[in-house]
Amino acid sequence: MRRMLRLVKREYLAAVKTKGFIIMLVLMPVVMGGSGIAMYLLEGKVDTKDKHVAILDRSEIVKDMLLKAVEERNSTAVYDKETGKKIRPAYLLDRVEPDENDPQAQRLQLSDRIRDGELHAFLEIGPNVRHLEGEQNTFRIKYYAKNAAMDNVRNWLNNAINPYLRKIRLADAGVDVSKADEIMAWLQVEPMGLVSVDDQTGEIREARRTSELEALLVPAVLFFLMFMLVMMGAMPLLQSTMEEKTQRIAEVLLGFLKPHEFMTGKVLGGLAVSLTGASVYVIGGIFFLGKIGLKDYIPFHMVPWFFTFLVLEIVMMGSLLAAFGSACNDPKDAQNLTFPAMFPVFFPMFVFMPVLMEPNTGFATWLSLFPPFTPMLMLIRKAAPAGIPAWQPWVGLAGVLLFTAFAVWVGGRIFRVGILMQGGPPKLSKILSWSIRG
Repeated sequence: MRRMLRLVKREYLAAVKTKGFIIMLVLMPVVMGGSGIAMYLLEGKVDTKDKHVAILDRSEIVKDMLLKAVEERNSTAVYDKETGKKIRPAYLLDRVEPDENDPQAQRLQLSDRIRDGELHAFLEIGPNVRHLEGEQNTFRIKYYAKNAAMDNVRNWLNNAINPYLRKIRLADAGVDVSKADEIMAWLQVEPMGLVSVDDQTGEIREARRTSELEALLVPAVLFFLMFMLVMMGAMPLLQSTMEEKTQRIAEVLLGFLKPHEFMTGKVLGGLAVSLTGASVYVIGGIFFLGKIGLKDYIPFHMVPWFFTFLVLEIVMMGSLLAAFGSACNDPKDAQNLTFPAMFPVFFPMFVFMPVLMEPNTGFATWLSLFPPFTPMLMLIRKAAPAGIPAWQPWVGLAGVLLFTAFAVWVGGRIFRVGILMQGGPPKLSKILSWSIRG
């Protein structure tokens, strides 16, 4: 036991004392959440170059309204009221008379002007947008630009044109236009939690308003944090075992360690590395959210489940990866076995959103009870706002415990044979036979 613990210490210190571990500890969250971080840092940093848009109004009822609306928008939204700095682009609308003889040639001409940089876009309004009569093509509103689908100008035009057309239709139907805003008022269905009772005072507590971001953020952070820690603690075991075998280091270690002690030491070393990273992230996250006043959003009830499933995931995957590494004779062999070995970690990423959106469907339930996928999928199901039956995490935990014990046993049998086996590529059929016969 003492010798195995010395190996655990060696594996742990060999990982955490390197600059690479510190860099990875810092960069992993940046890589995983880089898009959100970039959006936060770049918020407000937009292209302020003016946008010239040509208007082809075949209905003759929209262009004057747009000119007034864009004038009001440019006077209030383009410059910062305190500093006078330009913070958004001005929208400049140019009226263009529609060519009824050859409309396609006119569209081509305007498209060429966009390509040459003279225009940002052009808008074509159908002749029957007032009452949506006739062929569908006559009451369509088309926006032509290089990146029309993601264009903020298109969104602004959409929000300006439709309320105006609704008011016109109401007036034509004999409704007082002064009441149009009230008639068309959109009342958002607010997402609320459940009313509860305070355990200490017995008072009924008002439900708290929730959001889509909150419902997605907690399960996503826990899920991808576990994925990062598996990649940090378990994934390197395949490569390091292969290197120790090919460099004859394994033969020296086996002089004073049994094969199962050798494998266990490597797995526990990887587990210690992952737990170090997990402690840094969890403690740092709790401290940071507490400092910025978001302590209520911290899922304290999920912390024990997270660490429990993390330990089992690392031991399960680490045993299999170390076993596969013992069967490899060169880096190419290790590369070929990486995806099959990591499939239980990669697959939950493919079904993350369906499981999170509908955590209580039969698909999500049975998939999360399948032991190789349980640690990651059961975690996000339990963290989801909808909640799951109380018995399911415990049944999943029991299944993972049994499967982890099985993975350690099978991995030990493969490791015992593979670590001293030389020559020939590691075929899955051969590895399977080692796991059966030992």
